Order: sequence, then structure tokens, then C-alpha cells
Amino acid sequence: MFSVPEAREELARLLPVLTEIVAIRADAAELAASLQEGGRPTDLGGLPELKAAQARLDDLMTAVQQTGAELKGFAPLLVDFPSDLDGVPVLLCWLEGDDGLDWYHRADLGFAGRRPLR
Repeated sequence: MFSVPEAREELARLLPVLTEIVAIRADAAELAASLQEGGRPTDLGGLPELKAAQARLDDLMTAVQQTGAELKGFAPLLVDFPSDLDGVPVLLCWLEGDDGLDWYHRADLGFAGRRPLR
């Protein structure tokens, strides 16, 4: 369980990892698409580079989850931090593109119940 300040600190530590996930995700998508189009490598490489990108993504996603945060989405990235607000179980929610950790949703409602933190 994270308090709001703890979750914000953890997100700040994770932002370089999350930024790397976004970059490698794009490279892996390009590599995979190029290999499906007849096996022609791109400037990024071919199958060995795709396998390396996939392995790195696995490592990075594991690093996120080892913090206690929950990686809920990959494209776009969605990271939840289990918390409690006024006795209610919630997930503090960061979505790729958010400036900071400014949203939450009740654990039983999911993303559709997302609300701004006060």
C-alpha cells in the first residue's frame, strides 16, 4: 500500500524506466512489423534485435512490478499504485502522457471510475 506522497515519489523514480519502456515498445513494434512484411530488416535490425527488445521490455516491466506498483496496460502504459483513501481501497493511477500522479479509481471500479485526486 502506498500513501499518495509515497506513490508520487515512486513514480518519480520509475519515470526513466517508463520512458525506456515507451521507446523500446516502439522499436519492437517496428521490428515486428518489418519481419511480418517478408523478413526484411529495418535500420533497427531484424529478429535478433526484436528478441533483445522483447527481453529488455520483460526486464523493465518486472522492475516496475517489483516496486509494488501494478502495470495494468502496455499501450498506452497504465500504472496503478494500491492505496487507501478515507478507508476505501483505491488505485492511484498514472496513464502514459500524464504529468504526474493526479488520478485514482476505486479498486472495484477500474479505469472507468477514474477521478482526480484532491
